[in-house]
Amino acid sequence: MAAKTKFRGSFTALVTPFKNGSVDEAALRGLISWQIEQGSHGLVPVGTTGESPTLSHAEHHRVVEMCIDEAKGRVPVIAGAGSNSTREAVDLAVHAEKAGADAVLVVTPYYNKPTQEGMYQHFKAVNDAIGIPIIIYNIPPRSVVDMSVETMTRLFELKNIAGVKDATANLARVSQQRHAMGPDFIQLSGEDMTALAYMAAGGHGCISVVANVAPKLCADLMTAVLQGDFATGLKIQDRLTPLHDAIFKEPGLAGAKHGLKLLGRLEEEVRLPLMSVTPPTGKVIRDAMMHAGLIN
Repeated sequence: MAAKTKFRGSFTALVTPFKNGSVDEAALRGLISWQIEQGSHGLVPVGTTGESPTLSHAEHHRVVEMCIDEAKGRVPVIAGAGSNSTREAVDLAVHAEKAGADAVLVVTPYYNKPTQEGMYQHFKAVNDAIGIPIIIYNIPPRSVVDMSVETMTRLFELKNIAGVKDATANLARVSQQRHAMGPDFIQLSGEDMTALAYMAAGGHGCISVVANVAPKLCADLMTAVLQGDFATGLKIQDRLTPLHDAIFKEPGLAGAKHGLKLLGRLEEEVRLPLMSVTPPTGKVIRDAMMHAGLIN
């Protein structure tokens, strides 16, 4: 499958299940199989939603390996390989390629506040170290830097830079990036609520937190709009809108884990400094899941 057609649709930003402080491997494998059965078009382990900041390197490697093993080639796996240390990002990307990942997701370096040239050199170093596609993760609210369209365009000239996970929530960027790099530059929404509108502007899919809890609905929405059926997409969006809001009332991964607990899929355990959602938020999530028809 060519990269152009491989990275399309609903990609779940997988949570990492924990039990008694350790990665719950059985729950993770169960979650991955269920996601594929429900129609998710791809999986993204060990991103921010996978609690990558609080995983050890050994745990990070293990989760990537398990995801690839459990997916068994049924859907593409885009492994999280982001770090604000270029050397560490390279190491994670090299491991992901060796493990059999289809691509890596590399975030703009957070906290250090690199310049545009610093970001270019960071991604170029990862590009030069591996031979699989790289998706740039541009999320200014978390990383405090915004990769410019110009920098992205320069990077797209490199052999492995394939596209962007855009979490700017600025819908103008989709059109600007499409104009600068053409329709082959893969554009994935990194924001659940605006993913439908993102697709109308030329997006190719969504890397979704809510798809942890509502994989079939998220996949059906993406399938509909990729076929140009925005009326069906809007109907599904109306079912999902309260859930998009509810899951992000507190940190999204905690909301997603609460929803998965309500579905009986995993324990709600998260790692500090994050915490499980408060009871009022839990009620909002439950009500939103009922509105979406996920629970009775």
